[in-house]
Amino acid sequence: MRYLPQTEKDVVEMLKVIGVSSIEKLFGSIPPSCRTKNKLDLPPPLSEWDLNRYMDGLAAEMATGSEYTIFLGAGSYQHHIPASVSYLLGRSEFCTSYTPYQPEVSQGTLQAIYEFQSLCCRILGMDVATASHYDGATALAEAILVAIKKTKRNKIAISTLVHPLHRKVIDTYLRPVDCELIELKAREDGTTDFSDVPNDLAALVVQSPNFFGCIENLEKGAQSRPDKALFIVSFTEPLAYGLIKNPGSQGADIVAGEGQSLGIPSSFGGPGLGILTSSNELMRSLPGRLVGQTTDTQGKRGFVLTLATREQHIRREKATSNICSNNSLCAVNAAMYLASLGGSGFRQLAQLNRNKSEYLKEQLRNKGFNIPFSAPTFNEFVVDFGTDFDSRYQILLSQKIIAGLPLKRFYQNMSSYYLLCATEAVSKNDIDLLVQEVSS
Repeated sequence: MRYLPQTEKDVVEMLKVIGVSSIEKLFGSIPPSCRTKNKLDLPPPLSEWDLNRYMDGLAAEMATGSEYTIFLGAGSYQHHIPASVSYLLGRSEFCTSYTPYQPEVSQGTLQAIYEFQSLCCRILGMDVATASHYDGATALAEAILVAIKKTKRNKIAISTLVHPLHRKVIDTYLRPVDCELIELKAREDGTTDFSDVPNDLAALVVQSPNFFGCIENLEKGAQSRPDKALFIVSFTEPLAYGLIKNPGSQGADIVAGEGQSLGIPSSFGGPGLGILTSSNELMRSLPGRLVGQTTDTQGKRGFVLTLATREQHIRREKATSNICSNNSLCAVNAAMYLASLGGSGFRQLAQLNRNKSEYLKEQLRNKGFNIPFSAPTFNEFVVDFGTDFDSRYQILLSQKIIAGLPLKRFYQNMSSYYLLCATEAVSKNDIDLLVQEVSS
């Protein structure tokens, strides 16, 4: 941040230019009840080097991921990001772009978004993808709104194994819509029970891999939906589809989820990338934008905004968008990451993630820890560490090892269960050390 000091003379001259007589009148539009009445409790002025030292001390109080060994997933995953992605994303053509309000001029931006859409469709097995949404939770909530509008029904069946925070966002979305949410229970193997799906649904919603890391039987889910109901599949780890069958091939009508693991750093919880894809039949019901490919009058390839269903482009009452955005920088980031990996690299990385996770799971099982769910997993799974593990967890944290996510925050009957994740970012030595520490 640049430091620009002003003298009293500078302040007077600036106020004169904008036509205000004092600083107080500059902020006159703020109600007195909202203003601070006392002077700010700030430290005395510091020299440049003392200020730098003070700021370094403040920064040192915050734990950063690079200093920790992290076995934590649950919707935000640690992955290595190729240097090519960081370099290309820093180019001014991308990093200073927000919304191409004259899109036909911004051919580079439109092509990058088109490539993102194409890659998402290829990974998820769907026909069309929007570009794009704030995060996985809002993308999934938007997908449910599409189902309500399309079917003209107001009942949603959602698996209890959909990410709990995503379900909270959905609840907030649907509260003003007079919609009934019905939770589908979990089976003993850690997957969703489809045996009691009600009729007259707008949509059946399931996540795979689910919050416990278990891979759902999506074909069974698609067969369990009532007539005319949409089958919506969500995800938090798209890398899983480098190995397992994609949702589109198993009957999904809409696939929505979080794309953070596609080259976007965790960065204190954000930003995320909401991915929303569907079949061709639902194309005109999707919120957001669709970039299409065409030819110009000279027969040269070009890119255009084919559909734009936001209130900026069409009459507000016909807009299907709620709080979606052309989250283009994150979308382009994901496209660069996928292009850097390539198809074979994407699959190899997915295999590496599964191998690391399975190695950790097997080592814990050999040490006598219970792995409560038998369904196949990708790169995260649940382990029962026992009721006295809380103190050990804090000790490991002081040693800069994050031993997963305690599930008791989300599921009251799982006080001793922890969700562990192992990606390519942790080494075999890291895994062996964790197993040694939790079993000592």
